[in-house]
Amino acid sequence: METVDCIIIGGGIAGLQAAIQLGRYNHSVLVIDSNQGRSTITRGYHNILGWPDGISGPELRNLGKQHAEKYGVSFIDDKVTSLEKSDNTFTVRTLLKQIYLTNTVFLATGLTDYLPDLPNLQQCLGTSIFICPDCDGYEITGKKTIVFGSGNTVANMAMTLTYWSKELTVINHDNKEISEENLLKLKSLGIQIIEEPISEIVVDAKKQLIGLLLENGELIKAERGFTGFSGNQLNNHLAKQVGVQLNESKHVVVNPRTKETNIIGIWAGGDLIAHSEQVTISMGDGSQAAIWMHKRLLGEPRPK
Repeated sequence: METVDCIIIGGGIAGLQAAIQLGRYNHSVLVIDSNQGRSTITRGYHNILGWPDGISGPELRNLGKQHAEKYGVSFIDDKVTSLEKSDNTFTVRTLLKQIYLTNTVFLATGLTDYLPDLPNLQQCLGTSIFICPDCDGYEITGKKTIVFGSGNTVANMAMTLTYWSKELTVINHDNKEISEENLLKLKSLGIQIIEEPISEIVVDAKKQLIGLLLENGELIKAERGFTGFSGNQLNNHLAKQVGVQLNESKHVVVNPRTKETNIIGIWAGGDLIAHSEQVTISMGDGSQAAIWMHKRLLGEPRPK
């Protein structure tokens, strides 16, 4: 059984930024990461300061880990299965039957996107197929784009994307119902709706999107793609285990100043606390939480 000052659950962007900050305070820090989440699959982030040509999620994670390790931060590949509090100490148990004790915890477990298992989809994410309009709507500016997904989720995504491109086609891959109101809005915007499942993402020699092949054999050509599926899952099970407060959308509620939850000693950040889905915001959450975790480790009470 190992005891450390801080345990960070989740080695994505928020978790890594917190680890770097806490490491620079010379605290003993352990990051427990199951190597899942959006940052493990995204091929390109394009709106981060200092990376004008973009950077992939795996590369950014690797650099962040190297950075944190410079300050003595430890990393283990494992999955936390339970989080318990007793007095001022937290017990963390993992899938590999390890037990760790700590006084401060940062939850950075994020969310898991629902994406269909389509050939070539993963290798296009972040380069020619995108998920988040605030992150990557710019990438479809003036380009012929297929928005594929399910029901009203894909319809609403398409309407949002008209800000950047008018050349949009909607493919309702899951054939879920689109409301009459949304159908009328799409029609008024001149957006074609195709009710047919997709069998394959078709790419060129550089692994960039050419089009989407439907199950009926028709190829719908496009320069870019955007997903619009429902069913994304917030990874809030550990928060619920230990009594952390959630809001109506099941995100973790935190103090906006400190990022601490209602449970003294537990902080949270990134996609777990808000539907921003922004790398830069996750970085800020990680830094902000780490500063207040440091204050607590120095004996400062929760601010009023």
